[in-house]
Amino acid sequence: MIDHVVLRVFIGPDGRGGNPLGVVTDGTQVPGTDERQRLAAELGYSETVFVDDASRGAVDIYTPSARLPFAGHPLVGVSWLLGERGQRAEVLRPSAGDVPTWTDGDFTWIRGRAEWASGRRTQQYASAAEVDALPAPPPGEGWLYAWAWLDEAGGRVRARAFPRRGDNIVEDEATGAAAVVLTAELGRPLTIHQGAASQILTRPRGDGWIDVGGRAAMA
Repeated sequence: MIDHVVLRVFIGPDGRGGNPLGVVTDGTQVPGTDERQRLAAELGYSETVFVDDASRGAVDIYTPSARLPFAGHPLVGVSWLLGERGQRAEVLRPSAGDVPTWTDGDFTWIRGRAEWASGRRTQQYASAAEVDALPAPPPGEGWLYAWAWLDEAGGRVRARAFPRRGDNIVEDEATGAAAVVLTAELGRPLTIHQGAASQILTRPRGDGWIDVGGRAAMA
């Protein structure tokens, strides 16, 4: 097995939750896209990220069935991990483009754009209870981000994410890219409570940029 570490990203304030992330810290171990896709499928995490050059922030992201130009929880997670190892870059460079990254207390932040996360459809429900009652996955096709207000005035959201790609990921525990899309649609800062116990913070910055922050820890 290729050397890798596993993180939990977007953990809640009580330390629970978080979406598992596989990180291959030496991407030269797996040089080709086909080989990387096979390894991501074998590992089975919702995403696996390959660090090709820590000093430059060059990274490459895969689900079990597809390569992604941008994804929130892999970028927050790898930024946190590089920081823990004294290698944090100020910019990460997935294939979508340059992604600024920084820390604020125990939160690690990245900045991205909704168009980098195309194909993720949001759907508002009348209550958090309706979101909680959805089967995993709900009927239908295509990436679905189901959400409802917990506190509209306070910007608190309940959300669940269903990739519906046909691979083994039935539900994503926490998804930064979908949070970017929702924040761009609503045009306001959000505190998103997703999955079983995860927390995602977002802030629109203007000109289409969205900040996404969360906590991470070793799995």
